[in-house]
Amino acid sequence: MRLALAILGAAVCHADTATTTQAVTVEIVAAGKLSVQAALPLAAQTSPFGDFAGTLPVNYRMRTSATGGSGSITLQAAGEFSPAGGPTLAGSALRYTCGGATLGTACAGTQVVSQAAQTPVVQVPSGACTGGGAPCSAADPASSQLQFVLENDPRFSTGVYTVRLVLTTSSL
Repeated sequence: MRLALAILGAAVCHADTATTTQAVTVEIVAAGKLSVQAALPLAAQTSPFGDFAGTLPVNYRMRTSATGGSGSITLQAAGEFSPAGGPTLAGSALRYTCGGATLGTACAGTQVVSQAAQTPVVQVPSGACTGGGAPCSAADPASSQLQFVLENDPRFSTGVYTVRLVLTTSSL
């Protein structure tokens, strides 16, 4: 009798399978990410009143739209040197040049750091992206270098002076 109940119980079980589909949608937009070291000390050059100099590595990731988009990195001072009595941006004392960019084009010539305007660092063309090889740059992250020079004017009072710089990335 026990055997008959076990077989009868197995015969009552049913299986059901259902299938459904799901569409997955993603919007991939232009994007940029930027990283630099926290501080850049400028070192005196060899002569007593030689300019101060330092190199700032700039690492970035960027993707621009293939339909007329572009990207850029710019630099602007957030204020004047502090404390007072030292170098001033108003006197064009702080300048930089851009080293080769692994994605896009580095700025050309000497740029003067300004509070009033953003100055160029890197321009990235339409349809460009970081890493992974063709059609993207093989470099991930992409990089460039800024070589800063601060005029060493004998009129500057001795001391430690600081200016905050803002680097901005923009991607379309």
